[in-house]
Amino acid sequence: MSYAALKMIHITSVAISYLLFSLRSVWMMRDSTALQQRWVKIMPHMVDTVLLASAIALAIMLHQDPIHNSWLGAKIAGLLLYIGLGMVALRFGRTRKARISAVIAAQIVFLYIVLVALTKNPVLFSFTP
Repeated sequence: MSYAALKMIHITSVAISYLLFSLRSVWMMRDSTALQQRWVKIMPHMVDTVLLASAIALAIMLHQDPIHNSWLGAKIAGLLLYIGLGMVALRFGRTRKARISAVIAAQIVFLYIVLVALTKNPVLFSFTP
């Protein structure tokens, strides 16, 4: 598979994954029964599997690794934090306030991951005079 096709699969799955998380978050805030639909429970896992597989394939194709490329390590760390916050937001948050706070924090972490991917720089803001 070509680099361009693999990158397009990765970017598309990122967008779909984010949209599904956002939709599920809105449904959670509205206490919607839509969260109980079978496809809502299965689809995010399918999309995230494609997302992860394409990320690994891109890293292998480009000979990138998180040890030698700090931006990739930052993306992985951000992804783990995003997953944890998503779990709190949609499943393990004990209060509505905790769940909504986790949704907001996850949105911020997602933005960080995207900015790191675009800039290839894990330190987005430099405070040197």
